Amino acid sequence: MSTTNVTDYLTDLDDTLREIGEKLRPVIDAALPGTDGAMWHGHPTWSLGDRPGKNPVCLLKAHGSYITFGLWRGQELVDPSGRLTAGARQMASVKLRAVDEIDPALFADWLRQACNLEAR
Repeated sequence: MSTTNVTDYLTDLDDTLREIGEKLRPVIDAALPGTDGAMWHGHPTWSLGDRPGKNPVCLLKAHGSYITFGLWRGQELVDPSGRLTAGARQMASVKLRAVDEIDPALFADWLRQACNLEAR
């Protein structure tokens, strides 16, 4: 997939993954005002900096049967749900296989926490 913007990236996905991305995108946009999703290393990334990848907060990455919603400093977040899985470095993520796995309030809380960490 070699798209140049988030909308095209989501449009090119299979139905279920596209629905997940389209439901999650406004949650991200609302929780991170003043940021825009941009393509960085082949997938949508939301960053606080003036260019993609500068102070990245989160990403969406499509795989065959799920979308990864990743947070760069996710291991530092308070996650009472236990849904975040630790990854490389400080990252943590959740794999989304269906639209109903998106909890807008929980995800917005993660995003606010992550944004606060990056803004320091």
